[in-house]
Amino acid sequence: MTGPAGGAAARALELLAARGETLAAAESLTGGLVAAGLTAVPGASRVVRGAVTAYATDVKRSVLGVDGELLAARGAVDGEVARQMACGVRRLLGADWGVATTGVAGPDPQDGQSVGTVYVAVCGPGEVAAVRRLALEGDREGIRRDSVEAAVGLLLGELTENTGAQDTEQHGGKGCLQP
Repeated sequence: MTGPAGGAAARALELLAARGETLAAAESLTGGLVAAGLTAVPGASRVVRGAVTAYATDVKRSVLGVDGELLAARGAVDGEVARQMACGVRRLLGADWGVATTGVAGPDPQDGQSVGTVYVAVCGPGEVAAVRRLALEGDREGIRRDSVEAAVGLLLGELTENTGAQDTEQHGGKGCLQP
């Protein structure tokens, strides 16, 4: 991974390695790009446990444990879905941290959400989670690239600034982030 996300990925993995902590990724619209970016960093194997590309909604439910009623009510493009994906992959792969992406890269809207609507989430120890809603512009490739950067940036921010933060608008804890 080159550019800003590559540097952020390297810094995040360095911090995790120094703490003896691990990371897993759950991806939808990014289709494995977060995992590819993380594993492009030399030494990533010390930290990265694995990833799940849960592109289909039923995979989010059956593999990652996202609440089926939530998916039925709100669709897959939702902040709480992103949070549950991040916490689910963390538990599934036995990692200390989970990062997740879900959203609409285009060309058409999905689940009543416009193209460029993306949620990224990070779930850490104690299942304390942070969720960020993005309204991205550009083509499919650009939206996916910007989603990766946002996910890695949120992870780095949680590792450096907000670990153990109290619930705020972006820190949903075990509750739901309201967009």
